Amino acid sequence: MKELIGRPGSVTGLLLRIGQFGFASAAIGVMLSADRFATFTAFCYLIASMGLQVLWSFGLACLDIYALRRKRDLQNPILVSLFVVGDWVTATLSLAAASASAGIVILYSKDTDFCTSKWDIPCQKIQISVAFAFLTWAFIAISSHVMFWILLASV
Repeated sequence: MKELIGRPGSVTGLLLRIGQFGFASAAIGVMLSADRFATFTAFCYLIASMGLQVLWSFGLACLDIYALRRKRDLQNPILVSLFVVGDWVTATLSLAAASASAGIVILYSKDTDFCTSKWDIPCQKIQISVAFAFLTWAFIAISSHVMFWILLASV
């Protein structure tokens, strides 16, 4: 089988996981620095989704580091099917959370002008956090796509 970029146990796979971890952590950090974010359900959902992504990506990055140091192959069909399910679940949750948060930000900043009025909502920080969430999802999408093709090739 052709070696795919981003496969588990490779340097590119590790870089994908580090990117997911980094952008998800940045999304959480920026959102937590925004005042009153917890009054909006979509933003709380974004924090929860990115928190799950941080845990998933960190765990798989550690597994990639182990495989690289020990020169192990992680392309076992059972292991890859676990990666596929985990990546697809976190990808779906991350896209839903980022989209919901982006919808709220657009509503408040463009449609109702809550960001410029007396409500004092920190829209800039929330927009940056949502952008980080979408970047996280882009890395997850690449990773889940690669895992899906590896799973198909192993059947």
